[in-house]
Amino acid sequence: MTAVPPPAAVIERKRHGLELSPAEVDAFARGLVDGSWGDAQVGAMAMALVLRGMTRAECVALTHAMVRTGTVLDWEALHLPGPTLDKHSTGGVGDKVSLLLAPLVAACGGFVPMASGRGLGHTGGTLDKLEAIPGYDVAVGSARFAAVVREAGCAIVGPTGDLAPADDRLYAVRDVTSTVESVPLITASILSKKLAEGVRGGLVMDVKVGTGAFSATRDEAHALAASIVEVAGGAGLPTVALVTDMDAVLGRTAGNAVEVAETVACLTGRGGDDRLLEVTFALGAEMLRLGGLARDEADARARLRRALERGEAAERFARMVRALGGPGDLLERPAAHLARAPYVVDVVPERAGYVGRVDVKALGNAVVALGGGRRRPGDRIDPAVGLTDVARPGEATGPDRPLGRVHARTPADAQAAAEAVRRATAVVDAPVPLPPVVRERVGPRQP
Repeated sequence: MTAVPPPAAVIERKRHGLELSPAEVDAFARGLVDGSWGDAQVGAMAMALVLRGMTRAECVALTHAMVRTGTVLDWEALHLPGPTLDKHSTGGVGDKVSLLLAPLVAACGGFVPMASGRGLGHTGGTLDKLEAIPGYDVAVGSARFAAVVREAGCAIVGPTGDLAPADDRLYAVRDVTSTVESVPLITASILSKKLAEGVRGGLVMDVKVGTGAFSATRDEAHALAASIVEVAGGAGLPTVALVTDMDAVLGRTAGNAVEVAETVACLTGRGGDDRLLEVTFALGAEMLRLGGLARDEADARARLRRALERGEAAERFARMVRALGGPGDLLERPAAHLARAPYVVDVVPERAGYVGRVDVKALGNAVVALGGGRRRPGDRIDPAVGLTDVARPGEATGPDRPLGRVHARTPADAQAAAEAVRRATAVVDAPVPLPPVVRERVGPRQP
C-alpha cells in the first residue's frame, strides 16, 4: 500500500514552488473530507496555492480528486434521448439567464440537469430566485432530480452535499483566509461540481466582466475563462466560455420575485430585454452545438428563437416548476403567486440627461440592503424586494424616465435604496456607448 503523504510535507513542497504529484493532490482532497487535514493546514495549503500558483496538470488533478470525494451522477443509465448539457455563470446583478436558458435548450432536444447556487455578495443566486416561487423545492434528492430532468428536460436545483464535498470545505476555509481570488482554485471549485453532476455533452461558462462582476477587467475574465476551458477539456468535458458584460444590470430587474416575473414575461411573449436575450441565445447556441443539436450558430439561434416564439420553452419551464412543487398556473397568473413589496418608489435623477457609468456592484448591494440578498450566511431573504425598470448606460433619464423603480418593505428602506441608486448612476450630457453584451468567446472553434 502506498503511504499517504503527510500534510506538512505536501504544504512544504508547494510552499517551495514545486509541482505536486497526483498522489499529493489526492491526499489533500481526501484530507478535506476525512478530517486528516486540520483547518490550519488547509488554510496554509490554500495560501501556498494562491502564492505559488498551480500548473494545469495540478488543477486537473485537484478537480478530479475533489470529484472522487463524493457521488457522481450517472445520466447515461437513464438512456435519455439527447445530450446532457449545462451552463454556469460567475455571477452578476440581474442575471436570470439560467431560468430562460434551461427550458430553451430542453425545448431544442437537450437535457439540462443544473445544480445552481445561492447569492454571493452583491450578486443574486439562481436558487434564491426560484425559491420566490411558492412551493418550488430546490433541495431534492438524486432520484427526484433525475425524474424531473427526464420529465421536463431540465431541472434547476441546489447541489446535494454528496457532490464533491471536498470543495465545500475548501471553499469555506478560503472564504475566511483571503484565498478566494485564485484562478486555479476557482476553476477546480466550479468544475468539480459540474463533473460530479455527471454532465458529459458539454458545458458553457458565462464569465462576467465589469463593475458588477467579480472579474473587473477583461484580462482577469479572459484568464478565468481560458483556465476553465483548458482544465475542463483536460478532464474530458467539452467546454466553451463566453465573456459577457456586467457594466449594466442584465435585463431590467434585480431581486428575486421581480426577476422571476421578468423571466415569465419573456417566456410568454409579454416582454424580453434585448441584452438579456442576446446573452441567453449566445450561450444556448454554444450548448446546442456542443450537444450536436444544431449544424452551426445560425441554425442554433433559429431553433432557440422558434422554441421561444412557439411557447415550447415556456411549456418546459412550467413543467419543471410543477414537477418541483410550484404552482401549475405560474405562467398564466404570475401576479397571483409572486410576492410584491408594499412600497414602490421611482428613482428620479437629480437632473435630466443620459445614463453614464453605472456602479453595478452598488446596485446589487442596494438590493442586498433591501433584504433581497445576504450579508451573512443564514440570513433570510425577502423575495418581494428589488429594482425594476432599471435604466442602462446611454439611455435618456429625467423626471419622465426614472433611473429605476425601488420595491421595498418600508418607506425608509425605499428612500435609502433610491438614494443608493442615484449615487451609483452618473448622469451625463450626451449618450455614451454601451459595449457589446458578449465581449469574447474562448474555446475550440465550432461550425
